Amino acid sequence: MLTGKALLAGVAGWPVSHSRSPLLHGTWIARHGLDAAYVPLPIAPENFPTAVRGLMAAGFRGMNVTIPHKEAAFAVCDEVLPRAHRAGAVNTLVFRDGRIIGDCTDGFGFLASLPGYDPRRGPAVILGAGGAARAIAAALLDAGCPHLTLVNRTPERALALAQALGGPVHVSATPPLEGAALLVNGTSLGMAGQPPLELDLSPLPAHATVADIVYVPLETKLLAAARARGLTGVDGLGMLLHQARPGFEAWFGVAPVVDEELRRIVAADIPPR
Repeated sequence: MLTGKALLAGVAGWPVSHSRSPLLHGTWIARHGLDAAYVPLPIAPENFPTAVRGLMAAGFRGMNVTIPHKEAAFAVCDEVLPRAHRAGAVNTLVFRDGRIIGDCTDGFGFLASLPGYDPRRGPAVILGAGGAARAIAAALLDAGCPHLTLVNRTPERALALAQALGGPVHVSATPPLEGAALLVNGTSLGMAGQPPLELDLSPLPAHATVADIVYVPLETKLLAAARARGLTGVDGLGMLLHQARPGFEAWFGVAPVVDEELRRIVAADIPPR
């Protein structure tokens, strides 16, 4: 039961009905017995800046931001944290003392979804050059990845991203899988309703990890192929769960835990294919 002192947050998108964030945050709220609520916020793009300021004025603690608002979220911030600048995107807003603080937790969520993986282990290959790929690339580089290769169907976009990131980043027309410690699908290929990602994984070494940011379905053809070869495969659900942690703690004052029970609850809401 909510009281007049309830802490409020939500997720803004257009549409937003597909979001699993209310289920995820709602599970944490119930687990910790908080006087709080996390709600879906369907906000049309033309109303976004006004709506964000209005929600802050109405007492909200902050919000997550999903498609199509990530660029607008960056613009509406009074302060953007360094990792969000590095990622070139904002997915989490924290309202504090009348100011809007922007963060990007995607890179954090990605690394946290790879238990035991050390980015310093060896080269990484990322497919894609969009927002998620940029956040993941920045997080890997900042964690000590010695060499990163971007592969994108539009080479110019990958080159621009490599220049923006700086450091040991290269662009290739084909994935250099020989010797790669990590392969990341940072595209929508393999997602329900999208074409599958067709890629020969045989050049990958036996110790390689294959991660897919797609989580609908949880088992993409890429992950099935990786596991068939005996490689470590990591689906996109872990990234979704872990990227939510910093926002929840900032809004509600509790550091939540991602565990198997939480994963089962959210996974049960995801169609098998």
